[in-house]
Amino acid sequence: MEKHKCDIRDKEDLTILVTQFYNKVRAERTLGPIFNKAIRDWPVHLQHITNFWETSLFMEKSYQGNPVTAHQKVDDQENNSLEMEHFGIWINLWMETVNELFEGKIADLAIQRARNMASLLFIKIFEARSLS
Repeated sequence: MEKHKCDIRDKEDLTILVTQFYNKVRAERTLGPIFNKAIRDWPVHLQHITNFWETSLFMEKSYQGNPVTAHQKVDDQENNSLEMEHFGIWINLWMETVNELFEGKIADLAIQRARNMASLLFIKIFEARSLS
């Protein structure tokens, strides 16, 4: 019998989600090297990303930052080599992790917002390349 999963309820749930997701990202053969080179302090990064999702999903004002410029900087560091494939792997890992841990309206919203964010970041990275 499959165990019933709860929806994402709070920052504690987001911390679990973000931590497990980035454990997968760091081990993934395409994304892992990029993230492991770009992130200097993983505990700080995980807290920052947890704050991002808390702001995105629960309208808490805990996140401060600009995901677009952060990802443009990573693309620059990777010699403008980030492609849609990278974002596809990222979103697939995110959906897999969300679905393993949670189910419900907020979990579905987390997947939808991640899809939208991946598309936006991909577009903004290519726009930045054309300006440089």
